Amino acid sequence: MSGDLDLPLDGVRVVDLTIGPLAAIGRHLVEWGAEVIRVEKPGGADDRRSGRSIEGVSLDFVAANLGKKAIELDLGGDAGDWDAFEELLAGTDILLESSAPLDVDALHRRHPGLVILSVSPFGRSGSYSNWQATGPVFHALSGELSRSGIPGRPPLLPPGNLPYDCAVPQAVYVTLLAYLERLRTGVGDHLDFAVLDGAVHALDPGYGIAGSATAGVPASKLPRGRPDARHQYPIIPCADGFVRLCILSPRQWRGMFAWMGSPEEFADPSFDRLDIRFKSPTLIPAITRFFADQKRADLEEAGQRHGVPTTAVLDLREALESEQIQARRAFTTVDLAPGIAAPFPDGVLEFDGYRAGIRGPAPLPDHRLPGSRPPVPADDPSGDPSGRPLAGLRVLDLGVIVVGAEQSRLLADQGADVIKVENDAFRDGSRQTRDGSVMSVTFAAGHRNKRSLGLDLRSEAGRELFLRLAAETDVVLTNFRPGTLESLGLGYDVLKAANPGVIVVDSSAFGSTGPASRRLGYGPLVRASAGLTRQWRYPDDEAGYSDAITVYPDHVAARIGVAGVLALLVRRRRTGAGGTISISQTEVMLGHMASKIAEDSLTRAGHVLDGPETPDAPWGVFPAAGDDEWCVVTVRSDGDRRALCRVIGHDDSAADQGLVAALTEWLAARTAADAMETLQNAGVPAAAMLRVSELPSFPYYIERNFFRTTGHPAVRQPFHLENAPVRSERLPDPDERPAPLLGEHTRQIAAERLGLTDAEIDTLLTAGVLQA
Repeated sequence: MSGDLDLPLDGVRVVDLTIGPLAAIGRHLVEWGAEVIRVEKPGGADDRRSGRSIEGVSLDFVAANLGKKAIELDLGGDAGDWDAFEELLAGTDILLESSAPLDVDALHRRHPGLVILSVSPFGRSGSYSNWQATGPVFHALSGELSRSGIPGRPPLLPPGNLPYDCAVPQAVYVTLLAYLERLRTGVGDHLDFAVLDGAVHALDPGYGIAGSATAGVPASKLPRGRPDARHQYPIIPCADGFVRLCILSPRQWRGMFAWMGSPEEFADPSFDRLDIRFKSPTLIPAITRFFADQKRADLEEAGQRHGVPTTAVLDLREALESEQIQARRAFTTVDLAPGIAAPFPDGVLEFDGYRAGIRGPAPLPDHRLPGSRPPVPADDPSGDPSGRPLAGLRVLDLGVIVVGAEQSRLLADQGADVIKVENDAFRDGSRQTRDGSVMSVTFAAGHRNKRSLGLDLRSEAGRELFLRLAAETDVVLTNFRPGTLESLGLGYDVLKAANPGVIVVDSSAFGSTGPASRRLGYGPLVRASAGLTRQWRYPDDEAGYSDAITVYPDHVAARIGVAGVLALLVRRRRTGAGGTISISQTEVMLGHMASKIAEDSLTRAGHVLDGPETPDAPWGVFPAAGDDEWCVVTVRSDGDRRALCRVIGHDDSAADQGLVAALTEWLAARTAADAMETLQNAGVPAAAMLRVSELPSFPYYIERNFFRTTGHPAVRQPFHLENAPVRSERLPDPDERPAPLLGEHTRQIAAERLGLTDAEIDTLLTAGVLQA
């Protein structure tokens, strides 16, 4: 990172009382310039000793806390260090808490300008506030588990700790949104953030926008069992492993057809259609035969040459050693103990062309309160407290598919005027539908509250109109292949010349630099090249890959990008300058595997790590009574094990294998819902596997007002959408303006924002510069 980089949150002070994976919320903020002070109990927080460790240093703790400061305060009773804590809060902007016994309402009354993020598994209040959670429990209750696996086999728990990993950026996003609102109005907020809510929003929302290969079919309409989606992003064996293809558009299919030598069997023009290719019983076998004696690297190169998105399915070590990751310097070495070091992600965003990465080691506890801090952006209490946080913010949205839709939708929901700039000749892939209708439910979900401008950016007149819009715009969003905006004559330097305060976001599959930066990339290719697809498979099946239906990491990458926008808006209040943000979806994903990557590196170097390699048994998905009904049960500790044994009537001195058998028998006689309730009442983390269609009627989501029922003029029936991004005292629910048809607002925008007359608009429409 350049020493000249003006980090956007410079001067912002954060007090952090989160532990475990939630501590990564503060890690993002510290990387972006905030001073993050971790408050721990005397003797240190419990998460310093959790998970896999070396020389007493927890890898999970390091990954979540790099760059922070730490102090020890006793907040355990009336005789604790409350005066010191109050003194600390008096100079604090944001409080993150997940574990301390705080009277948050009283704190908020004493510090009305403080933004408080309270993080808990299921919310601070309500019927589920005492429920126990683990990653598998969140997978089951979010609908993700029901989509993971192969038809006819048990559902497959995804690898890693993705619910927490994805909830963290959602928490960062809502925290910075509330902080910007504090700067605008002078009034703080209390955010009741549930990890389950964050996981549903940011991992792979069942009622959010879906990938183009679903062709507009919402996840709620998927078949009851695990959907067989392997044909959508096929993984093909080859001479030295596997490669994955994404053949979505007609242009990509024609490239594949030419690459195969234009076989007569597939020459019918109907193969331009996605549904025809998906239904073909012979296409995938023909590609398999064609690839059989070729190597991964050669297939990647040939696929790119023919315009067919193609990538090797790599393991994690291969991913880290790839030319792209090495060239990007996405990881840096962190010292853990004398003579012991391991690689960790060096940040997840680039601001102004520089990586905003690690700003220091994981902290050792101190007993001294921090001193004064640099000046911070001044509050402007003149803002309308009843308005939406981003009211007045102008956004030009050039994004496509999921990342593009989500970035702008998150801003539009909070009041920004988002104009989706599009053209029928290069239609957003998420507009396609299986039945030819003009609007799908998933597009309606991903593009609500926006306007659409039909504009040909490849024409000189279209470019000039865009620059006129950009001159009075705050944010420009893109997720093209890097270099596309420059090829249109609309690179950041050009936009900055028109508007020094503009913020330009570039989100791409592999990053804006490096040998793979210009490669075609989609989420499934990112998962394959980043080593996740290899982990997301049945352990007894080499080819049992099961990540085809998920949209991860698109939604979470979008939230990281939008959180970066909010951070730059904070900086712009201080400096008046705009800036750039660059996100690599590959690096977002690798960041979620930080601890595993460090552990693999240490193991290869011959070090012996402490701590359990796998969770205690039982830990997994078990069949329950009924047709294809499943219940997740997880045991975190001896206490969980004893509680489970009491519930099912098992001798807790027996071997784990006997416990698994006893649990399996107990579950077979009960519905998953009954088992979940009984085990949760005993303090055991357990959850029934919910299908996406079941989420809106599940009592937890009703109680949290998570979903709303809405409609669209071009959609025949009502449908569900996510509601507010967090429970808040001040942030309003999103508006309900329907997603636009292509060019629906062209005339309105041309007159309102460009000052064109009806005659001028008609001329530009006739010339094809504008579309309506």
